[in-house]
Amino acid sequence: MKQRHAVWVLFALLMTSFFAGFHSYQDTENKIIEDMNQALALTMLEQQSDEINQDTIRVFNSHLRWAELRGKATIAVDTRQKKFTCYAKCSTATIFSLSDQRLTWALWTLTVLWGIFCWYRFRTREGGFGGILFSETEGQFITVAGETIPLTPMQRQLMEMFFRAPSHRLSKTEICDTLWPKKPDASDTLYTLIRRLRPIIEEHSNLKIESDRGSSYRLTDK
Repeated sequence: MKQRHAVWVLFALLMTSFFAGFHSYQDTENKIIEDMNQALALTMLEQQSDEINQDTIRVFNSHLRWAELRGKATIAVDTRQKKFTCYAKCSTATIFSLSDQRLTWALWTLTVLWGIFCWYRFRTREGGFGGILFSETEGQFITVAGETIPLTPMQRQLMEMFFRAPSHRLSKTEICDTLWPKKPDASDTLYTLIRRLRPIIEEHSNLKIESDRGSSYRLTDK
C-alpha cells in the first residue's frame, strides 16, 4: 500500500469517528432537551406560579424521565424579556457522559491501531533525502506523497548506491566497478546512465546529480 493511501484511510477513520461522536452527542442532546422541557412544563403547570424555589427544583427532578438527569439538569431564569421566562439547561459534560460513544471509541481505537500499523510499515523506509525515500521492503524509491519513482533496475541500483554513500558522493571508478565489473571501460555507459537518470530524479524530488570534472558524481539538493 502506498503511503498516501494509508494517510487517506487514517483521515477517513478520523473523520468517521468524529462524526459518529458528534451525531451521538447531538441525538442525546435533543432527547435531553425534550425531557427537560416536558418536565419543566409539568412543573410550572403543577406549581401554577412563576416563582422558582427548592420545591420547584424537587418537582422538576421528579418529572424527569431520565434518572441520570436528576440533580444535573437545572432551571434557569431569563430576565432579559419584559416578562421573565424559565428554561431548563444541562452542561455539555453531562450530555457527553450520557451519550452513547461506544462506536466512537471503537473507531478511535481502530484509528490508533491503523496509525501504529502505518508507522511500523513505513518506518522501514530508510534514507529519506531531498523529498524521496527508499523502501527496503519494496526495493523502490518513493516520493513523500507515496508515489513510486519509475526507475530501471540499473538506475535504482545507482540511486541506492548514492543513498548509502557518505555525503551521497560516488567516484566514477566506484560506480563502474560495481555496476559493470567485467567491462574494461564503462565511461560511456555511465555517462548515458547518468544522463537518463537526471531528469527523472529532478522531476520527482528536490535533488540533482552533480558531476565533479567527470571523476565523481554527487546527489545533492537543488
